[in-house]
Amino acid sequence: MSPGTTSLKFPFFHIDAFTSNIFAGNPAGVCFLDEMLDERLLQAIAAENNLSETAFLAPAGDGYELRWFSPSMEIDLCGHATLASAHAVFEYIDPDARQVLFSTKSGDLSVVRKDNLLIMNFPSRHPEPCEAPEGIAEILGAAPRETLKARDLMVIFDNEEQIRDMTPDIRAIEELDYFAVIVTATGRKSDFVSRFFAPRAGVSEDPVTGSAHSTLIPYWSEILGKKELYALQLSERGGELFCADLDGRVAIGGHAVTFLSGTIDIEP
Repeated sequence: MSPGTTSLKFPFFHIDAFTSNIFAGNPAGVCFLDEMLDERLLQAIAAENNLSETAFLAPAGDGYELRWFSPSMEIDLCGHATLASAHAVFEYIDPDARQVLFSTKSGDLSVVRKDNLLIMNFPSRHPEPCEAPEGIAEILGAAPRETLKARDLMVIFDNEEQIRDMTPDIRAIEELDYFAVIVTATGRKSDFVSRFFAPRAGVSEDPVTGSAHSTLIPYWSEILGKKELYALQLSERGGELFCADLDGRVAIGGHAVTFLSGTIDIEP
């Protein structure tokens, strides 16, 4: 199906994830479809929404097929839009459910509801040490302690202040041969802090990034010698994540709140 060829109408929610307050956390669009649409139309809707990610859900088996799109591309794994999707299911589709299952390009994912906390079960992407890209200190504005890689380049710093005060060269990050760059350090009021830069995906800085914690959690669990961790992402909007290393998987918990609900109506 090409954009604009068939009249479509479906529910849409704008949800702030990894926060209990609107205007904080990471906003995501959530679209409930009767069946999955053509990829070009999904991309066009995500670009029109202009949120860091829009999630598209269609019934599949005992759960939903779930796909995530940034304004410019399909994403292989997205935490905040998965959390937002689960929030929408629990709040508006199946309020008695305690668990929702998603079939995705990163495998089967589940989200359970425990009081008002939503806990995602995600793949673990353990990072491996790597050589620092040339000029990384100049690109990020500070000299790192260590660099590692999984899907993303993860750059370790000495303290929270370096992460909070960082003003990286976004254009230079886009030239690096990685999907995104994670910067991280131990926190003052949390186990660790991070920020996430993904200009290749059309997102200069992502407010709160669940998928990055698939890499952050196994690293910090090993470094700090603990399985349960509390994390803060230090973007302008900010967000908090309740994490656990599950030895091959990770648990990523958070809150979510609805900002807007409505209908997307696409006329031919």
